[in-house]
Amino acid sequence: MAEKLSVGPTTPCDDVEDCYRGSRVSGSSGDDITLENTFEMSQFSQAGSLSSCAPLSKDQQYIRTVAHVDFTKALLAQKPTPWTKPMLKLYCYLFVAFLNSIINGYDGSIMGGINAMSTYQRYFNMKTTGSSTGIVFAIYSIGHFFGCFICGPLTDSWGRRWGMFSGALTVIIGTCVQALSTTHAWFMGGRFILGLGAAILTTAGPVYVAEMAHPAWRGTLTGLYNSFYCVGGIAATWTMYRTQNWASDLSWRLPIWLQAVASGTVLLLCLWCPETPRWLVSNDRSEEAIRVLTTYHGDGNRKSPLVLLSYKEMLEEIVLSGSDKRWWDYSELFNSTSARWRMVCVAGMAFFGQWSGNGAVTHFLPVLLDNVGIRAEATQLLHYAVLTAVSFGAAIVGSLLVDRVGRRVVLMIGTGLFIVWWTVITILASHYGKESNTNTAGSKATIAFIYLFGITYSFSYTPLQVLYPVECLKYETRAKGMGVFAFFTNIATLFNSYGTSVIIEKISWGFCFLYIAWDILELIVIYLFFVETRSRTLEEINEIFKDPMPRNKSLQKHVILVTQNGILYQGPEGYQQNLESPLPPSEQKF
Repeated sequence: MAEKLSVGPTTPCDDVEDCYRGSRVSGSSGDDITLENTFEMSQFSQAGSLSSCAPLSKDQQYIRTVAHVDFTKALLAQKPTPWTKPMLKLYCYLFVAFLNSIINGYDGSIMGGINAMSTYQRYFNMKTTGSSTGIVFAIYSIGHFFGCFICGPLTDSWGRRWGMFSGALTVIIGTCVQALSTTHAWFMGGRFILGLGAAILTTAGPVYVAEMAHPAWRGTLTGLYNSFYCVGGIAATWTMYRTQNWASDLSWRLPIWLQAVASGTVLLLCLWCPETPRWLVSNDRSEEAIRVLTTYHGDGNRKSPLVLLSYKEMLEEIVLSGSDKRWWDYSELFNSTSARWRMVCVAGMAFFGQWSGNGAVTHFLPVLLDNVGIRAEATQLLHYAVLTAVSFGAAIVGSLLVDRVGRRVVLMIGTGLFIVWWTVITILASHYGKESNTNTAGSKATIAFIYLFGITYSFSYTPLQVLYPVECLKYETRAKGMGVFAFFTNIATLFNSYGTSVIIEKISWGFCFLYIAWDILELIVIYLFFVETRSRTLEEINEIFKDPMPRNKSLQKHVILVTQNGILYQGPEGYQQNLESPLPPSEQKF
């Protein structure tokens, strides 16, 4: 039997779209929110109706299929706008967290360029390759490994802001040690400290963004976080492009010193940002959590549907279920079927994000550039800088689409295209990817498809590399889980650093077959095991993993019918009855 759903008291609207915008949702901003009246919000679907809007004409009656009914009701009652003053203020706070991604992007790009500088090589008696050079690169990853087991407990105990603060402080210390170094061992010590700080930042930053972002745009905003990794890469590449010809040690010391710019900004500003409401609720600071939700998610209205729904779900998940206070215990990440399913998604993103072929591009592209006559270091560096800039644009576009298209769809489209691109690259590389090749047109075609791969990767994987694991982890284990995600990512990165170059040296272009086979496996795993997380709050995602088949549960849609008498819940898609109203093309799905 159809159940009538509503979204709280409203005032009359000029048309149905005004009702959806929620610009006239009423409510007393001075009313207190308590545990009791918050749980009464589970009844707000029975307390009023959209029928208080102006009556809908027949052509305004339509059906929507939605992922989660409660979240959809709240959005219909209070359709938020992204350009209010509180939202602009929230974007400023989130940008401070984005700087953590810029720091990572800068750190991840700078050493490759410095390693090619003759001034650096002469100062430390180094070569572009060899065991001593490999240790310099590896020591950063070793520091990152150690940081993976510190970042979770630190961010859970002290809060997301203090996590960013301690990570930024560690990076600044590492920068100073590295930039002032006069011996090889001293330099490597700085690299180790940088890796340690980067691990803390990669946990605290994305968790802060996902928990603070408005639920209506969580996918876009958290996707933008990882997209800003490219900004750090662009800054590092263009800086070294300008300093590489300097004859003094400043040519490599200045880029290192500039690492402190973004981390210094985080250090100065992060404590001025509000703490995430979920962390506040878990630490018995509920009134502060309500104020944060009211200001940045409710546009100043303490009784707005989104505020009440979010707070109710946080209480149910964090207070009633209990938050994890055992900083040393990681067993909850693996001790149940739902936890293991979550870790399949988290580990999958860690390994897929590094082994889809992006690591090989770094190693293979210089050979192809040499083949087409582009042998000057400055010109090759310029190619990398341009590709990084284009990739950033693709990542921004991907971030804007993940909430509209869905996480699974974007990942499957991107991975499917990887298979196509690597198939074409394999055919071209077998003919034109050899150092003896003289056919510049063939090499240029191969480079073009490698660029296409890079752009596709930035569009599909870059926005989701951090967003997806954060969403799949529940609050109690989110920080620890992101530490484990960083651990898996480090394992994959180490293989990229050493295994890929060995494979390319042994089998040349034949390595492309490995990526074709691996990307096919990725596509199968994503289709069978990855869940869809869009159009839900972080707490509502937990309902997916409580089901025996989370993947199927995440794809289940619910049908609501908008009529002149209000909103009617028609049941799960495929089981609804008496649906005679048309589905407007622009309003079919959330």
